[in-house]
Amino acid sequence: MSTNIFVSYATADLARSTAFYTALGATINPLFTDDNATCLVWDDNIYLMVLKREFFATFTDKQIADPATSAQVQIAFSRDSREEVDAVAEAGLAAGGSEPRPAQDLGFMYSRDLEDPDGNIVAFLWMAPEAVEQGPAEYSAAQAQA
Repeated sequence: MSTNIFVSYATADLARSTAFYTALGATINPLFTDDNATCLVWDDNIYLMVLKREFFATFTDKQIADPATSAQVQIAFSRDSREEVDAVAEAGLAAGGSEPRPAQDLGFMYSRDLEDPDGNIVAFLWMAPEAVEQGPAEYSAAQAQA
């Protein structure tokens, strides 16, 4: 059996967050979506649960961080090209997100960070397949010799 990944984010506005993440390409799983939560599907094994803050609080005794002022986690999704990274980032900006910093281009990797309307961080990245296989240092050394 494969491992599924469920990441949960707290939100102040469930409808707004649902609209934001569906604009980025996630689909809704209606079986796990209700007035307290939306289950967003990225692929067969990766799910983002967007939960109303009050509902999120039922899963922990700890204080819920305010994503507008505190970073607790960043989730990053790979894409097949730089163009796909740019396309999803632009969709996120059009859907009410913000880009807290410029795109990062390391040659072997290109990434863009977005903050959703609550301030949660989601990133999209492309990495050269050779860098994935060889590691960034070896890939960069081979590129310098080419």
